[in-house]
Parts: sequence; structure tokens; C-alpha cells
Amino acid sequence: MPDLGAAISYLVLEPGTEVYDAAGERVGTVDHVLADANIDIFDGIVIDTRLGPGGHRFADAEQIEELFERGVVLNVTSDELHDPEPGPAALDADPDDVDKPELSDRLRRAWDWISGRY
Repeated sequence: MPDLGAAISYLVLEPGTEVYDAAGERVGTVDHVLADANIDIFDGIVIDTRLGPGGHRFADAEQIEELFERGVVLNVTSDELHDPEPGPAALDADPDDVDKPELSDRLRRAWDWISGRY
């Protein structure tokens, strides 16, 4: 594995950064970081593998060993990565649903659960 530079935060991780698995094999590049910097939650990264159908894989934050200036090192093999899925917070709602208190209560509880406040 090449010199990856200094350790960094997910806040400065750039798309296009090389990603390596636990064996040191190149998996692909960072497509984008899934995080909410406002509340300091790092969910993981979407990796552009450009191999086979889809070409994208997801690494949970727990599957990432360390972030560096010029590379991401995973603590799993590429076979253990996930297919990206829509986030659980994505909901279909029309304007009539917003006025219903029961929907807003459900959305608030869902957000509290997702954000770990529940």
C-alpha cells in the first residue's frame, strides 16, 4: 500500500480518495461521505468500485479502520461491503400529511431513533 499521509477527519475526506480493504487491496475511490457534520454523525462512505453492475458499495463507519489524506483503510474485505440503500429517513409525504399531528409525531420519533436520541 502506498504512503497515505497523515490521519484526517471525515470532515475533510475528499471524493476520489483511494480506498483499500483490510488486506491492502485497492477497492475503489470515495464517491461521497455520508455524515451530518452539524450534529457530528459519521455514517460511512459510498465507494465507487466501477466493477460490475452498480459500481457502488457502502462501508459503514464501523468498517473503516482509518482515514488518511490520500487513502481510506477498511477493516473488512471488499466482499463484506454493502450495496448502498436509500436511507431510513427518506419518506414519501404529500402536503396533506404534514398537517396531521400523528405523522409529525412519527417523524419526530423516527428522527430521534435514527439520531440515537431515543
